[in-house]
Amino acid sequence: MLKKILLGLALVIVVFVIVVATRPAEFRVVRAATIPAAPDAVFPHINDLKKWQEWSPWAKIDPNCKVAFEGPVEGSGAKFSWSGNNDVGVGTMTITESKSPDTVRIKLAFLKPMEGDSDVVLTLKPEAGGTQVTWQMDSKNGFAAKAFGLFVDCEKMCGDQFEQGFKNLKDVITKPATAAPATKATSAN
Repeated sequence: MLKKILLGLALVIVVFVIVVATRPAEFRVVRAATIPAAPDAVFPHINDLKKWQEWSPWAKIDPNCKVAFEGPVEGSGAKFSWSGNNDVGVGTMTITESKSPDTVRIKLAFLKPMEGDSDVVLTLKPEAGGTQVTWQMDSKNGFAAKAFGLFVDCEKMCGDQFEQGFKNLKDVITKPATAAPATKATSAN
């Protein structure tokens, strides 16, 4: 009886490994949205990683996340590191290309909960009513990522976050500017 159980378990493991091995080796998520502003107004919010904190969907998931910035304030070489809860994990983003006002490329490195690298590109194109922003993420799927993908729809999960990011970005860009408080005039008597 024990032999049958062990043989059955071995068969299940072999089938699982075969199914995982046949999963796609590459992963892509693409979403696009129109932001009601010119590319010159949108670009600075994408090209400056500190400004990402105002609209990034992940910044709101873990308000206690520890963040650090290195390199230039914006553009190529700007780097952002984070260490947060299990929902946001640990990783880095580094801008590898910045071409105003239409392209920002980013190297995204996840360290936890699962290691992996992704190439991200945000492109901006003027269109009637504003700017079409396309957010694309490409990465390779190792065995663990392929297995994870059997249980979690990563394309939908990441895509939903991209869409939330677009909503947040639109809110940040279209938010009316707040006027500086008026100073009280004093009279000299």
